[in-house]
This record gives sequence, C-alpha cells and structure tokens, in this order.
Amino acid sequence: MSKTVLITGAAGFLGSHLCDRFIAEEFHVIGMDNYITGDQDNIEHLFEHPNFEFIEHDITNHIDIAQTIDYILHFASPASPIDYLKIPIQTLKVGSLGTHNLLGLAKAKNARILIASTSEVYGDPLVHPQSEEYYGNVSAIGPRGVYDEAKRFQEALTMAYHRFHGLETRIARIFNTYGPRMRLNDGRVIPAFMGQSLRGEDLTVFGDGSQTRSFCFVDDLIEGIYRLLFSYYTLPVNLGNPDEITISEFAQEILTLTNTNQKIKYKPLPKDDPLKRQPNISLAKKILNWAPKVNRSEGMKKTLEYFRTLPESKLFKVDHKDFSKHIKR
Repeated sequence: MSKTVLITGAAGFLGSHLCDRFIAEEFHVIGMDNYITGDQDNIEHLFEHPNFEFIEHDITNHIDIAQTIDYILHFASPASPIDYLKIPIQTLKVGSLGTHNLLGLAKAKNARILIASTSEVYGDPLVHPQSEEYYGNVSAIGPRGVYDEAKRFQEALTMAYHRFHGLETRIARIFNTYGPRMRLNDGRVIPAFMGQSLRGEDLTVFGDGSQTRSFCFVDDLIEGIYRLLFSYYTLPVNLGNPDEITISEFAQEILTLTNTNQKIKYKPLPKDDPLKRQPNISLAKKILNWAPKVNRSEGMKKTLEYFRTLPESKLFKVDHKDFSKHIKR
C-alpha cells in the first residue's frame, strides 16, 4: 500500500513540483492550498490522477484530516517580498499558527514533517558564504522582518516539537530557486527580468546592481528536498546553488538569452534587501550526497521556454495578485 504525503502550498511554485515528484514516486498525495499566492493552473493536470486529492484550506485554521498521513511537507507561505509586504500579518500567521497546526497534526498522525525554511533567516549576512552555523543578521521590525522572523520562529517551533515531543522533523533552508511555474509578476528578479524582456521593456535593477544572488533550478531543489525528507538529519540543511552572480551581470545574461537590446535602468534598493546571498552546501553534500546539476544557462533556457508559453493575458498583466478576500480590516 502506498504511503500518503500531505503537501501544503501545493498550488504554489515549489509545492506543485513536489506534488509531481511524489506522484511519480507512487505516493498518495494530498495537496492543500488556499490559493492566496498559489495558482490552480499549477496542479490542474493532477486533478484526475487517482493518487492525488486536493483540499482548499487555510492552514492557519484547524486542520482535520481523517485518513492516515505518513509525511507532511509544509510549503505554504508567501515567498516574494511584493507578496509579504502586502499581506504581512498572513505571512506571520502561516509561519506561526500554520506551522503549529501542522506540527500538531504530525504528532497526532505520528508523521514525519519537513518544513520549508529559507536563506532569509540569515538576513543581510555578515558571513559569506552562509553555512548553517551562522545565526544571521536580521531586522525583526523592518518591513521584510515579517517573512524572515516567521521562518525563524517556524524553525524554533519545529525544533521544540522535535526535542520535547520526539517528533520526526526536517528543516530545509532554501536559497533562491527558479524554473517553470514561477509567477511572472511576483516581483522576484528572474520573472521580473524575463517578463520585462519579453514585453520589450527596460530591465529594472534595484541599487547599483552589485548585490549578489545564487540561483538553483527547481528540479535540483526538489531532489534535495526529497533526499532530506528521507535522511536521518534533523537540524537545518542549506539547499541551493553556490554559483554566485551580481544582479547587473545577471541582467546582461538575460538580455543575451532573450536576444533583446533593452537598456538597464537603476532604482533605489529596497530597505533591508540582502547585499550577498550564497549558500555553503557542504552539509548537503555530506549528509544527502546532493549538489545541483543544472547550470544557470541550461536552467534559464528552460525557464524562458515556459514563460514564452504564457498567454498574453498573463504576460502583460500589470496588476499584482488580488489579496482583498484574504485581508481582514
């Protein structure tokens, strides 16, 4: 009999790819999402699959599932600054109340749970590259603090359940990831640059472009998450690609990839935007025998191919996602 896995944030970028992977591995998958930032298009291809079921639910409310659950992957959360600056309280709640609900469910079901943490727990790092031992440099009360602190609290709560209740837990610290199903207008640099390029607009770089990022293709990340879930390791593990590039250099790469000749325009850097971001993945190599395989050139081509398939209604959509029904005043 196949094992059952609950994946929260199932209609999101990473969550939908996880659904695909676990279906391929012959698990029974329960996807859960309230579509606050997710998109039904990402999982619609699974709706008729016999090993997939979907529950539309806000995990900050009580979660009631009668059937056996063997594994839980908690990937529900806004992950783009443009999202969590618009829904800051919901972002804090999904990292706190949502995580608490899922840890309680894991305890009741005797299930192993993996939580999606983030490189943002390191804030604007003073150590480079960042290893799991680094405590971070985070402004708890800055505008980005709602996401950073939600994830730091999520990690603390997960470790408390592990130590106090003996719950089987895993923590993935995920660095910048990209690939098909990214939301084109979510404000992050890869969909922003590709969208601007495909629309014939100038590329917008914030700051002087010297800040760095390290981009991991989604297939590599999903493999790392899968290995981590079935490993013995309970402390946080960095998952990302150490291949670092400045944002200015990356903008030039996108113009070359898309064979366009737009200009690059510079705007002020948002408050608390990290200047450096590069994972030390020595632990993942040692514990999981994992390292990314897809280079940036190959991954960006695949991502561009996906964006080129989008209808004009999505390519030229100016308005950001409507959060009005999720906001209580």
